[in-house]
Amino acid sequence: MAMRFCILGSGSSGNSALLVTEGARVLIDAGFSARKLGELLAGVGESLERIDAVLLTHEHGDHAAGVSGLKKFPHLKFFANAATARAIQAGLEHRPDWQIFETGARFRFRDLEVDAFAVPHDAQDPVGFRIANGSDGDLFAPRRSLVWLTDLGHAPQHIREHIRECDVVVVEANHCPQLLQADTKRPWSLKQRISGRHGHLSNESARELLAAVASPRWRRIYLTHLSRDCNSPAAVELALAAVRPQLHAQCQFAIVAPGGSTPFYELG
Repeated sequence: MAMRFCILGSGSSGNSALLVTEGARVLIDAGFSARKLGELLAGVGESLERIDAVLLTHEHGDHAAGVSGLKKFPHLKFFANAATARAIQAGLEHRPDWQIFETGARFRFRDLEVDAFAVPHDAQDPVGFRIANGSDGDLFAPRRSLVWLTDLGHAPQHIREHIRECDVVVVEANHCPQLLQADTKRPWSLKQRISGRHGHLSNESARELLAAVASPRWRRIYLTHLSRDCNSPAAVELALAAVRPQLHAQCQFAIVAPGGSTPFYELG
């Protein structure tokens, strides 16, 4: 079986995705209630009973709110680094089956190989994931990889290297700077946090990151975590237009609207 991937939900209200291989079904982040996650999974023909593990990037609620309700599924394993697990555990009445990894290290879960790398964000020890499956030179199960990269204020060189040799890039395009500054709901301090070097990528920052790497290996790029008030798919499309000519003709863009989801994409 090839890797199959879909985004269950994306945005300030919650983030989660599903990755399916022959040997594993994993959620990447769980930023919705367990009930909502069950509904989202049902919409793609899956269920929480069939999920094997959850990979957690950091402790913020829009990425980890579901951990509490998932106690109803004791078979689940939760992968997080020590600081993230400690921060989430502080708000729980039960102890999940924590599987602790070290940031910057590689670990395996069934037929998945996962690199967890540091990202600049205002959480305890936030990470991005590069997840691979298959083997180089195997015609029937070639090596495929995906990078999950949300919640970061800027992209240091090591992040650029992680996304260079992968097939699918999931990266945030959180806000349009002009819309953020014009927003009347957010105080100045919050605007500074969002736009700071440990906040969130703007549309222009996402474009600069993709343009700086422009890997010929990329097959699909998901633009995610769009702000409902301070961004729009149209604004992302306009900002990313300049980078399209640099990419391989077969590379597709998928802009995920705030609160939106995507159908399965197969990395054959």
